[in-house]
Amino acid sequence: MPTIKLANGETIEVECLSCAITGGIIEPEGGTIIETDYFHAHLDVAYPIEGLIIRTSKRHFACLDELTDYEMKDYMNLLQKLRRAQREILGIKHVYYFYNEDTTHHFHTWMVPRYDWMYQFGRSIESVRPVLLHAREKMNTPENKKIVMQAVASLTQAVNHD
Repeated sequence: MPTIKLANGETIEVECLSCAITGGIIEPEGGTIIETDYFHAHLDVAYPIEGLIIRTSKRHFACLDELTDYEMKDYMNLLQKLRRAQREILGIKHVYYFYNEDTTHHFHTWMVPRYDWMYQFGRSIESVRPVLLHAREKMNTPENKKIVMQAVASLTQAVNHD
């Protein structure tokens, strides 16, 4: 069974992290930001970065072209809603979006905000991995965790008030 390292440094063993999260077996730190019929959005459990969101599908598939028409509409609506909240609530000006099709989890998209401190690692997509590792190794402090959890709470409130 795969071992996953969480943002708090703990490790867990699960067959499929996405199934465990979307099925309620694992509660991601900060809880669910928003959930739709097809997707689940939460703080990435491995990286304590304010405003970082991961959206995962509720069913197993890996590639964008495997989305049904209903899922695609939901995917885009959710993406827009979350991005608007990142900008309006947290003041995030820029975000890197990415997903990988060779994942061992469900289809998921990362929404990685860009902060000034991140530019020490570069400005392109190749800077994302060093940023994430820096966050896991250097930003996993009680002070930063409080900021991240406040951001999750604010995002959750903003996207669920409709």
